[in-house]
Amino acid sequence: MRFFSLLVAAGAAGLALAAPHHKQQKGQGKIRYIGVNEAGPEFGEGNIPGVLGKDYIWPDAASMQPAIDLGMAMFRIKILMERLIPDLRGQADGAYLRDLTNTVNFLTGKNIQTMISAHNYGRFNFQVITDVEGFKMWWKTAATPFKDNKLVWFDTNNEYKDMDQGLVVRLNQAAIDGIREAGAVEQSITVEGNDWTGAWKWVKQGGNSDTMGGFVDPAHPGDPSRIIYQMHQYSDGDGSGTSDQCVSGTIMAERLMAATDWLRKNGKKAMIGEFAGGSNPTCYDAIRGGLRYMEQNCDVWIAALWWAKGKYWKNSKFYDFEAPDGNAWKTYGPILKEFI
Repeated sequence: MRFFSLLVAAGAAGLALAAPHHKQQKGQGKIRYIGVNEAGPEFGEGNIPGVLGKDYIWPDAASMQPAIDLGMAMFRIKILMERLIPDLRGQADGAYLRDLTNTVNFLTGKNIQTMISAHNYGRFNFQVITDVEGFKMWWKTAATPFKDNKLVWFDTNNEYKDMDQGLVVRLNQAAIDGIREAGAVEQSITVEGNDWTGAWKWVKQGGNSDTMGGFVDPAHPGDPSRIIYQMHQYSDGDGSGTSDQCVSGTIMAERLMAATDWLRKNGKKAMIGEFAGGSNPTCYDAIRGGLRYMEQNCDVWIAALWWAKGKYWKNSKFYDFEAPDGNAWKTYGPILKEFI
């Protein structure tokens, strides 16, 4: 999710195929994990480390339980790298790690797949991360407390953007290496691409499709099944998720097609780590159509996570999935339930 204005990337108008006619569909199935992003621990990035309860907040059991009861099978917990480990090569902050551990333990105790996501856009203290070895060490330290919990997933970084493509690849591989060196050898790791990891821009010359296919899992040489490609896809005009207006009722499915072909051709599996839409008929159609398309191609798409829930939204955003009053909770809860 982008929280600031963007240059509008025109291109959606050229997408004309509707999902049911995609020539490589593999038949109807179910998306393995329907879930939600949990926002709050990454808030207040301008105030680091910040004050708990003022700049940022952790979810509690009462706030997470309604989504669990609805059937959400995966939570993506957003954290700030600088709060968890203030120096790339340093030690974890005890208080922040404790709160993260409590959150993870609550969710995995409910048998929920729980993803720890570094919400940093490839930056550390607002600077592009170029210390690849330091990034590896950060992830080794971050993963160690969770190495024996097989329900924990690790997300290398949220939405790399405006970076050298080769650097994005090296950082992803470094994170994989650090997590495995920590002893977390069975858990899934999601790698994200450049260009906000957008599915609709995944396939382009010199971009993610040309450079992101060769990651190696050192714990499982020759078996890439635990490396999952995380893409994000919104249905508004510029794909940023900042507008509650969707381009069309078929736009989400259309924006997944090229990436689907790439995944299948390269033997990869992926997830949509963020998607959302406004409370209007066009967006209802877009979201349903996108999820149906993922079901029809569930040999490559394994998860879809709504953006987002969190106690600090306070019903101020169209995508607010916080029970009981969030805009999206009331309108999209029943829609997502259809796909669980």
